Amino acid sequence: MPYKFPNYLKYADTHEYVQQEDGLLKIGVSEFAIDQLGDIVFVEIVEKGTPLKKGETFGTIESVKAVEEVYLPFSGEVVFVNEGVIENPEILQNDPIGDGWLVIIKPESNFSLDELMNSDEYKSKVVPN
Repeated sequence: MPYKFPNYLKYADTHEYVQQEDGLLKIGVSEFAIDQLGDIVFVEIVEKGTPLKKGETFGTIESVKAVEEVYLPFSGEVVFVNEGVIENPEILQNDPIGDGWLVIIKPESNFSLDELMNSDEYKSKVVPN
């Protein structure tokens, strides 16, 4: 399967993607990582209003193969949780970059997207030449 690596996303080493929108950060998991997990059966995400520090876990994704934690690339407060993905994990499986985002956070003021990989850097890390 050819994976999409949209240029408008930034990526963490732990396979989360970040999209900046109106001062907020939409966070999800890359197509590559979702594909590696296989069939997703359960998604758990922290509650709206939860303050988290960079590197803390904000949820878990359970597949038939494994249970993986998802990590916050920046400190901030969770302002939206994608309840649809919790209720129907197939959304994450079928459209991780579109409707399958996980949370939106209001980042602390001292964050920089430059700390993350661009799409080309991430692609070269996960897809062999």
